[in-house]
Formats: sequence, C-alpha cells, structure tokens
Amino acid sequence: MDLLQQVTALAKRRGILFPNSEIYGGIGGFCDYGPVGVEMKNNLKRYWWKNIVDKRENVVGIDGTIITHPKVWEASGHVKGFADEVIECKTCHQRFRPEDIENNCPKCGNKEFTDARTYNMLFKTEVGVIEGDKQTAYLRGEACQTIYLDFKNVVDSTRQQIPFGIAQIGKAFRNEVTPNKFTFRTREFEQWDLQYFVHPDDMDKCFEYWKEERMNFYKKLYRKTDNLRFYEHPHDKLVFYAKKAFDIEYKAPWGWAENEGIHWRSDYDLTQHSKFSGKDLSYTDPQTGDRFIPNIVETSGGVDRTFLFLLLDAYEEEKLENGNTRTVLKIHPDIAAYKVAIFPLVSNKEDIVSKGREIFDMLSDDYKVIWDDRGNIGKRYRYQDEIGTPFCITIDYETLENNTVTVRDRDTMEQKRVKVEDLDEVLNN
Repeated sequence: MDLLQQVTALAKRRGILFPNSEIYGGIGGFCDYGPVGVEMKNNLKRYWWKNIVDKRENVVGIDGTIITHPKVWEASGHVKGFADEVIECKTCHQRFRPEDIENNCPKCGNKEFTDARTYNMLFKTEVGVIEGDKQTAYLRGEACQTIYLDFKNVVDSTRQQIPFGIAQIGKAFRNEVTPNKFTFRTREFEQWDLQYFVHPDDMDKCFEYWKEERMNFYKKLYRKTDNLRFYEHPHDKLVFYAKKAFDIEYKAPWGWAENEGIHWRSDYDLTQHSKFSGKDLSYTDPQTGDRFIPNIVETSGGVDRTFLFLLLDAYEEEKLENGNTRTVLKIHPDIAAYKVAIFPLVSNKEDIVSKGREIFDMLSDDYKVIWDDRGNIGKRYRYQDEIGTPFCITIDYETLENNTVTVRDRDTMEQKRVKVEDLDEVLNN
C-alpha cells in the first residue's frame, strides 16, 4: 500500500475518520470524524485559533451562518462565475477535471474524452415553508463572505482600528465533480479564514508579513518541513481583483498540493457588497479622517486538508530490534487526541486501579487523558502509538510502595521512573 492507503486504513481502524453513510454504500465527498479524529480536529482548530486570534490584540473572531441572503453570492460573483470544468471518458464514462488528466483515463486507460463542460459548484437550497413562496438560497461556497457581511458590525461594536483582522472557522460546501484523496477534496469541508483589513498604502508590508507568518505556522505544525513550499500564481492567471496570490503547498504522495492560500484581494469584496446592498462599507480613520474602502489580505486554508497532511506527515512504520514493525503516529503533541494514557498494570487489583484513577483525576484537570486497561501492556502501547498519544503512564506494584510510575515516550519509546509529583514537568518538556 502507498502512504495514502496506509493512512486511510489506520484512520478507519483507530476511529479517526469514517466514510459517511458507509452502511448504505457511502456517498462521495463526505467523511465523518470518529472518537479519536474529532478530538484531533478540535485540537487543530484550537491551535489555529490560539495562533491567529488569542495571541493578537488586533484580530477578533466571528461565527457566521452557512446560509445567507442569495444576493451575497451574486455580489461575490459565485452565482455566475463559481464554475469548474468536467470531462468524461468515452469508454468507462468516469468523469474528471481536465487538469487531473495527463493522457489516459486513470480508470480504464482510454485516451478519448468528451469536450469539457462547465458547471456551477454552489449547492442550492430553499428557504421558506410554503410552496411557491420559497426563496432560492445557497450553502456557502467559501467561509470568507460572512466576514465581509459583518465587517461594519465588527467596526461599530469593537474598538478595532485599521489594520485589523476578522477570523472564522466554519463549514463550506462545493459540489465537486471528483471528490478524491480522502479529505483533500470533499464536498463538505471546514475552512479557517483570516481576512485582514488594511489601508491600501500598507498592503505590501502586510501581505509579506502574513505570508511569512502562515508559513512559520505550518513549519511548527509539521515534522517534515522540506515538504512545504510557496507557489506563486502567475500574474496572467490571477483573478482580476487580485494583485498577488501565493499557495502554501504540501508534498503529498500524489504531488505538491495546496494547503493554504495567501491572497491580495484589493477592495473588491467590500466594494461589491456595498454596491449590491446599498450600504456604505467604507472605513473612516479616527485619527486622520481619511475615508476609504480597505484592501484585504486573506489567509484561507482547509482544516480537513491540513488534518490529512498532518496524518501523512506523522505516519511512520519503524523496524524494531526484535524484528517487529511498529506503526506510530508522531503527530504534534498539541494536536494528539490525548496527551497521556493511564495504564494500570493489572485491571483486577483494586489498590493499583484505585491509584491509577487517582492519577487520572489529577492529570485530567490540565490534560486530555485516556484510561486503558485492555489486554497486555504491549497491545496497549501499540494502540496508543497508532493514535499518536505522546505519553503512557503505567501504575504498578512499585507505585504503591514509593509513589513512582513508569512514563513511556511515544517517539523514542524510552521508559523512566518518575515521581507522581513530577509528572507535570515531564509531560510539559
């Protein structure tokens, strides 16, 4: 199996990700996060939020709705222009995006395809309860539009002044013709978005700042930083309102793939929404009285894509001295579902179990802790390695005598005796 297949199998086996509606044969482009995966994903979102919002006094957050007024998507250009192309193999009738095909059909090898057809990727829905009075609406195709809608409300309700940012993590929906590569391309996904509002004269400086900030974020998150690079979009390929656009790409098993985009969006978005809504979305500088439509530096990434790249980045199969192979997920400790696992050496000795529960309760105030008393110690290590738990703590007979425990490190497999009162120091190193 290649790396993507190995990670996909591990994800299902260990409760990280499940195919949606699997008992009915599944539905393409949708995935469910399992008990382990949802903890990882929540940790990942918290990690981003802490970096973008909590540590910055000039960035605030919102949580916008998935459905908005239909004119929002007319103003943004999505109703007319949010399109993709599809071609169809003339032999097996499998459909593809033209850019995903080099020469032959990946399924049957045929070289003949239909001409490309264009289709809109927005998901339509209806709002209202009475037939004939229902209003056509859309599930949002990108999360950033709700930020633009709330721009003036944020300015009026906070003490923020330009430059400042509005951040959001939320669901978006695209009717992709070829959802593929696990969570890389799906029809329902989450985005993390920062829209940073800037005076036009300061755009060069702010764009470069956020470009480097976002790359540094991923360099801290991933282990294999050589798998990261910038890709600059050629000027002749930029959308008309953009001056610059860079992607942070990750080297996946299928090649370099977009992780996050950093875009110079000019004043187009606020101008369009002002035009279509009739509401003035300009900004007045309180010091100078200067009135202008802010330009925007956008940093927008896929939570689910990042999650997949983290799994690919962390997955290892290691040959041990005894000839066995260890599968381990060396995921960033802040993203791991659990910080520490508690192992009572035996599950039928009340004094050992009781001491283990005491340590569990003590640590769970500050860490995400999992209790594991199933099977022998070796099987427990194997399970915790595969879900990426950084530390395992074993409570044994010696614990009852001198209040020490065995702490095992996930990455090195090193084991050492530690006093219970010193556990915080060990877990935080």
